[in-house]
Amino acid sequence: MSGATGEPLEQACVHALSAAGELAAGDPAFVERHAQLAMARAVARAIEQRQALVAEAGTGVGKTFAYLVPLLLSGRRALVSTATKSLQDQLFLRDLPRLRRSLRQPARLALLKGRASYLCLHRLRQARDSATLPDRFAVRTLARVEQWASVTRSGDLAELGGLDERSPVIPLVTSTRDNCLGTECPSYRDCHLMRARRDAMAADLVVINHHLFFADLALRDSGVAELLPTVDAVVFDEAHQLVDSGVQFLGVQLGSGQLIDFARDLLAAGLAQARGLRDWAALAAGCERAARDLRLACAGALREPRGTIKLAWRERAEAPVFGAALAALHAALQRCVDALDDLLGSAPDLARLAQRAIELTQRVASFAGDAAADRVRWIDVSPRDARLIESPLDIRALLAEQRASAARCWIFTSATLGDDEPLSWFSQAAALEDAPKLRVDSPFDYRRHARVWVPSQLPRPNEAGHPAAIGELAAMLAGRLGGRTFVLTTTLRVLEPIAQALRDAAQRDDLALEVLVQGSQPRRLLLERFADGRGRVLVGSQSFWEGIDVPGDALQCVLIDKLPFPPPNDPLVQARAQALRARGRDPFDDYFVADAAVSLKQGAGRLIRHEDDRGLLVIGDVRLRRMGYGQRLLRALPPMTPLDNEAQALGWLEELAAARV
Repeated sequence: MSGATGEPLEQACVHALSAAGELAAGDPAFVERHAQLAMARAVARAIEQRQALVAEAGTGVGKTFAYLVPLLLSGRRALVSTATKSLQDQLFLRDLPRLRRSLRQPARLALLKGRASYLCLHRLRQARDSATLPDRFAVRTLARVEQWASVTRSGDLAELGGLDERSPVIPLVTSTRDNCLGTECPSYRDCHLMRARRDAMAADLVVINHHLFFADLALRDSGVAELLPTVDAVVFDEAHQLVDSGVQFLGVQLGSGQLIDFARDLLAAGLAQARGLRDWAALAAGCERAARDLRLACAGALREPRGTIKLAWRERAEAPVFGAALAALHAALQRCVDALDDLLGSAPDLARLAQRAIELTQRVASFAGDAAADRVRWIDVSPRDARLIESPLDIRALLAEQRASAARCWIFTSATLGDDEPLSWFSQAAALEDAPKLRVDSPFDYRRHARVWVPSQLPRPNEAGHPAAIGELAAMLAGRLGGRTFVLTTTLRVLEPIAQALRDAAQRDDLALEVLVQGSQPRRLLLERFADGRGRVLVGSQSFWEGIDVPGDALQCVLIDKLPFPPPNDPLVQARAQALRARGRDPFDDYFVADAAVSLKQGAGRLIRHEDDRGLLVIGDVRLRRMGYGQRLLRALPPMTPLDNEAQALGWLEELAAARV
């Protein structure tokens, strides 16, 4: 295989990424990086040899270019999958066009997202004609969507700046696998989703996301299953999220919200297309009532949970009220199946509803029986929904099958894939023990620019006073910096106690600090407010641990409340630990500590984003000092200079603050 100039691919990549190469010629700010060259050479070899490669690349390596340059120069057809839509957009809208121009490669590019990202013209018409909107903001949002619909080509809702991802309008104007009419849809020829799939089939390089990849392999619902056999290379960026994404989409779910959506669609379509032929209101009300009763049976005493709470299957499934709720739901759905049975030819919407009713009825019957031995069940309860979930423990079998299906290159890369040389945390979960491994460290000077401090006098994480102590500590640190602080928590439960303790301490000590808390606004707006002004502290949980880039002196302190061990009461965690124990392995060392090391690296990675950034990482968990595994977790972090006490930590913060003057 040769590069763009006819030279061997590895050599072409080295030249392109060198100080005298094409990228430097087009960008005076481009800097040659030895770590980036090492990774690009390894990717080039994997492409040439059609092999797998697991590559951990620290922050600042430039791993995106390290795999995109070999892909483009190889001239081979490729699929790139990311964990987030934001990285998808960055690759497609910024990185790939820039590289294509610099490398003078004529590759055709395509971006493919899931259904929920694209405007559905048929659903938009239905929403305009019959939707009941909750408030004037939703009415205004629908009007914005209608106006944009007349000019967009892609139909990608990401084009609509300022659209809140939590808006109730989005489900009304997008399709799901359940309600899509396919070729029977009156808007099929103009369908944005179908156009995106056609563009992907014609492209040389397609950017997708992990959810889409697994959802399609499980349901064949996005076009990836048709695309995959035609590509020579597959790259998974942000691969540390790959296993969780796969487990989620290879599982089976039945949710009360899903059932209520079915009931409302049934009522709307029945009244619009078969009014008077059935008692649609009674049928829909029966389903909706059964769905709400199922949620009550799942929630038990958890009337208003904060966030999503996982319950072990046996906690609810053995209760008579749970079995009765499933039986009532099955009966309500069966009545819908019977009512729709002889109306199948009257309208596409009714035919699709009949298929949905049959599928839901079968799913209810499945959850009424026993799970397979290699799968685990649990119940997720949130403020508005309850979901029954059955999932595999890992994705080993699926990935092994995909790798064996054809000779192609598979690249798995992230800044955090494990805390040992074999990258065991990831490679074992993904059946990649046999794949070559590469670890390239960050080029940043962490020893000079970053410090890490573990306070010795805090309460233990399981003690009642720990959240308040973290809030007090955050106020003290942020007070020295004038804000510029992230507080990252391992659970949603402690967000408000920590935030309130922080506010109280700031008021007591007359500190001009504004506390921003996850959930009070969309994440994007919270980050914009944090980065725009001084005197702000952001308190966030899991969604703020990664994918956040606040460079420069806007963020100079990250405080992690405690070690991010997997929750021991999580049914999936328990099942994985039991499986390891059955194989004679130690779940604590091989799973809990390994998982905590990766998560800790992710959280710590928010601090230093560019080579000139400086900051302090604080971990409010005394177990790092007292327990044997503490040193292993500290070694997993970037090589920051450790501090011994509070005086040293405050001195470093004062040095950072003085440098800004």
